[in-house]
Amino acid sequence: MTTTSRTTSIPFTSEGEDPYIWLEDVESEKSLSFAKESNEKCLAALGDPTTSSTGTYSKVLSVLESDDRIAYVAKYGTNADGEVMVYNLWKDSNNPKGLWRKTTFESYKSDQPEWETVLNIDELAEKDGISWVYKGNSKLSRSIDPLSTSLGGKSNIVTRTLLSLSRGGADATYIKEFDLIRQEFVSQDEHGFTLPEAKTRASYKSRDVLYVGSDFGEGSMTDSGYPRVIKEWVRGTSIEDAPTVFEGEKTDVSVSAYINDQRSRNGPIYEIRSRSITFYTSKRWVRRILFEHLLAPDDPQRKGVEDPEDFQALDIQDDASVSMIGKRMIITLRSDWEPIQGGKVYKNGSLLHVEADLFLTKGKEACDYTVLFEPTERTAYDGFSCTKNYLILSTLDNVKSKLTFYKIHDDGFTFVGGDSKAQIRACSAGSIDSTENDDIFLYSSGYTEPSSLSLGDASKVELTDTPDTIVEGTALSDKNYHLEDLKSLPAMYDATNLVVSQKFAISNDGTQIPYFIIHHKDISLDGNNPTLLYGYGGFEISLGPKYIATVGVAWLERGGVYVEANIRGGGEFGPAWHQAGLKSKRHKCYEDFIAVGEDLVENNICKPATLAARGGSNGGLLMGMMYVSRPDLFGAIHCAVPLLDMKRFHNLLAGASWMAEYGNPDSSDWDEFLHKYSPYHLIDESNAKYPPMLVTTSTRDDRVHPGHARKMVKKLWDLGEDKDWPVYYYENIEGGHGGAADAKQSAFMTALAYDFMFNTLTNNKSV
Repeated sequence: MTTTSRTTSIPFTSEGEDPYIWLEDVESEKSLSFAKESNEKCLAALGDPTTSSTGTYSKVLSVLESDDRIAYVAKYGTNADGEVMVYNLWKDSNNPKGLWRKTTFESYKSDQPEWETVLNIDELAEKDGISWVYKGNSKLSRSIDPLSTSLGGKSNIVTRTLLSLSRGGADATYIKEFDLIRQEFVSQDEHGFTLPEAKTRASYKSRDVLYVGSDFGEGSMTDSGYPRVIKEWVRGTSIEDAPTVFEGEKTDVSVSAYINDQRSRNGPIYEIRSRSITFYTSKRWVRRILFEHLLAPDDPQRKGVEDPEDFQALDIQDDASVSMIGKRMIITLRSDWEPIQGGKVYKNGSLLHVEADLFLTKGKEACDYTVLFEPTERTAYDGFSCTKNYLILSTLDNVKSKLTFYKIHDDGFTFVGGDSKAQIRACSAGSIDSTENDDIFLYSSGYTEPSSLSLGDASKVELTDTPDTIVEGTALSDKNYHLEDLKSLPAMYDATNLVVSQKFAISNDGTQIPYFIIHHKDISLDGNNPTLLYGYGGFEISLGPKYIATVGVAWLERGGVYVEANIRGGGEFGPAWHQAGLKSKRHKCYEDFIAVGEDLVENNICKPATLAARGGSNGGLLMGMMYVSRPDLFGAIHCAVPLLDMKRFHNLLAGASWMAEYGNPDSSDWDEFLHKYSPYHLIDESNAKYPPMLVTTSTRDDRVHPGHARKMVKKLWDLGEDKDWPVYYYENIEGGHGGAADAKQSAFMTALAYDFMFNTLTNNKSV
C-alpha cells in the first residue's frame, strides 16, 4: 500500500502573516459577504438542490419529515390516575422547529397516539422573533422533588425542567425554567430560573437550588469556552450573588457539579464535582450527603442537620471514568492501572467495580476489585445502562454489537445472560425508569434494516437456566428479554438487492482495518461503481451499522456503493485503537483511510475517478488531509464543518479542548508533527490538479470555527486561479455544528453534497 504524500509544506511563521485571518471574524460584513457570494457561486456551478432534476432534495426531505418516523419518547413519571406519561419532540413540515408533546404510555403503544402539545417551538420562535432550536432539557428529578406526588392519587410526576434553547442551532443556549404541570415558563414573579446565552451547564440540586456553570463575566470561562466556575443558585436570589462552590483552572476544558441519587438501589446520595483537565482526563471529588443537604442553606428542613462530610478526592487515574451504581463504583479504564503497588495490573479498556464506601473512606489500597469486562484484541466496551436491578453492558466484537445482562447487588454484579454472538447491527438498551422497574427500550437497526423500537424487561433474562443462546441473524423479537414490538420504521428506500459485508484492508504498518460495504448483490467489478467512502477516526467515536435512510435515497438507490471505514482514532476496538492515532501518531488514521480506499480500487469496486470521500468535523480534517496528500486517489471530496488550520485551531472557539487529541501548536508539537497534518498549510502550489471538492460549514457553528473552511477555500481559490482545482463552498447561515437548523436546511445540505459527489463520479466513469 502506498501513501506517498504529494504536498509541499508552506506554513506561516506567525499569525500576522496569515492573509486570510480576517475570515475568522465570524459575523463581520466582509466575512458574511464572502460567505454569501460563495454560496451564489456554488449554486451557480452545482445547481440548486431544491430545483434539481435528480429529486434528491425532495426524497431526503420526505425521509426527514415522514410521519412514519419513530417518535422516540422519555418517561416523565405517572399522573394521578397512575398512567405513565411520556414526552417527545416532533418535527415535521408544519412544525419544522418542533412540537414538544406528551401522551400516556398506553396511548403511545397504539398506532395513533393521542398527543397533547406542551410547547410549540415554532410559535415561540415567531413570538420572540428568534430562530429557536430546541437543545434538550434538564429535568428536576422526582426523587428530590417533594411536589412530584402533590397532584394526588397515584401521581409521581416530573413537575419542572430547565429548557435549553439555541439561536439558530449554536451550542450556546438560553436556559428557561418550564412548569410541566401548567405547561408554561415559570415567570419572574415566581422567581423562575433563566439564564442568558452561553455554553451553560445547569442542573437541579433540589427544587429551589441549581448548580450553574456559565459565563458570569471575565475569568468565569475556560480557554476552551466552557464553564470554569460552578455557583449554587437559590431561587429568589440574584445569580450575581450566588456563591461560588467550585472552580477549576483557566486551562481546564470545563468543570461540573451534579447529584447522583442511588437510594432506589440501596445506596446513598452522592454529590460529585469534576474538573475536566483535558478532553480525556479529569479530577473528581465525591461525598455522600442526605436529602436535607440538597436544600437551600436557610431551608427550615436543614435545621438541626449536621453539615455534610468533606469531599474526598477520587484516587484513580485521571484518564479513567467512574459511575456510582447502588453501593458500587464502576471504574472504566483508558490506560493500564495498578491500584495496589505490586498487585494486579488491570488492562486499559476494562470495567472494574469496587465497594464505593470502602474506596472513599479507606482508599484504593484497601479495596478488592472485580473485573466486569476485559477487552481482547478485537473486542471493546461500548457503554452500559442500568434499570433498577440490572446493568446492561454493550460491547463490540469486530465492530459488531452484543448485549449482556448483570444483576445488581450491594456487593457486586452477577452475570445472568444475554446475547451469545455479536451481530452486524446497532442494538442498544435503555432503561425506561431506572428508579422504579426493569423495563427497557430496545433500539435496533442495520445498514439495510430499518430502525425499530421494542419494549423489553431485563429481569426476563433470568427466566432461563442458561444464557441466551440466540445465534447470529436471529430476530430481536425472539430474545427472552423482548416483550413486544412498539414502533418500526418502514423501508425508506429499496434495499431488496443490497448486501452488507465486512471487509479488511491492510494499513502501512500491517494493521487490519475493518470496513463495512453496502452494494447491489450483482455488482459489476469493473471499477465504474460510484463509491462513497465515509470516515471519522477521532475522539474514540465508533462507526458501525445503523439505518441511515438519507444515504439510502441519496446514494444507494442510485446504484452507488457505500463504505464506512473503522480507522484508528475511533473507539471500535477500545482506548488502544483510539490512542494509536493520537498526536504524533495521527498519520496512522490517514494511512488507514487510504488503505481502505486502495483496497476498494484493487478489488475493482471502483477506480480513483469513481471514488468519493466524505467526512465532517474531525472527519473534515481527514478530508482535508486526503485532499492534500492523496489527490490521485479520489474523484470527489465532501469536507464538512472541518478543522483545517491546525496552527490556530486551539485559539478558535472550543479548539483548546482538543489539544489532548491533536497536540499543542504553541509547543514543539507544531514542528515535530502537527504541521504534517494541517491541510491549510499543505497546499502544493506546484500541483496542477486536485480533485473536485465541496466544503460546507455553518455561520452559527460555535464549536468548530467556520474560519477553518473559509480560509482554506479562499486560499485554494487564490493559489489555484489558473489550475485545475475545482473547489465549491457553501456556508449555511444557521445550523450550528450539525450544519442545519431544521429539516429543510438539512435536506438542502444533504442533497447538495450527494448530488455533487454522485454527478462528479458519474461524469468521471470514462476517465
